[in-house]
Amino acid sequence: MQTPPVVLTIAGSDSSAGAGIQADLKTFSALGAYGISAITTITAQNTQGITAVHQLPAEIIQAQIDTLCSDFEIAAVKIGALGDEASVNAVIDALKQHKLPNIVLDPVIIASSGKRLLSLPALAALREKLVPLTDLVTPNLDEACALIAHPPPINRKMMPEVARKICALGAKACLLKGGHLSGEDALDILDTGQEHHFLSIKKEGHSSPHGTGCTLSSAIAAHLALGYALYDAVSLSKRYLSSRLKPGHRLILGEGLDLLHHSKDLPK
Repeated sequence: MQTPPVVLTIAGSDSSAGAGIQADLKTFSALGAYGISAITTITAQNTQGITAVHQLPAEIIQAQIDTLCSDFEIAAVKIGALGDEASVNAVIDALKQHKLPNIVLDPVIIASSGKRLLSLPALAALREKLVPLTDLVTPNLDEACALIAHPPPINRKMMPEVARKICALGAKACLLKGGHLSGEDALDILDTGQEHHFLSIKKEGHSSPHGTGCTLSSAIAAHLALGYALYDAVSLSKRYLSSRLKPGHRLILGEGLDLLHHSKDLPK
């Protein structure tokens, strides 16, 4: 059996397992990578929202990363919710120290429920010091507004300019996600600082399930770890997410948002 590449997720724990660390690990496994994790925050949440957040100390976050890097050859990194400024700085220090490759940043700033998951000082540190270390940043429209202090809303015509401004912060590339815009298709823009590509998939269902952003960014990290070039990794990941959004792969297990079935095989 071929040894799978190792992908590290640095993110928060979602007790409903629909997003965060849990969704990342399920996505890695579904795509043929081996997932390892460094937890930043612990949330109490279900399909209806978050009721409590506990921030782990920065030294524990860095210790997790240091311990994993001492034992595993890491092929890619997905970064999600970080929480506070000390945690952002700890992750920055670890990335620099271990020279980790294929860094995908999903800038989790505000939960879909409206609860703020990244403090304002942490946002400044992320913008100024973490974004320049990344190979790809994957903000949705609200997150993009926060990153470049752009007044909302962003429409489709403005997306190329906004994506380019995020690249100008120092990221090698930006995938600006336009799924929240009206229309039958979910339009994203991949910008590398020199050129941009439009990627569109048909929207599935009446609403977006819990954890789609985490799933997409972790899928991209997995495909990069598997050796795909950036454009191919993004395209394949969008195709994977699209397949999970179809009615047969949506799980209705709670009273709130649908959940994704991450496995490539449908449950029996």
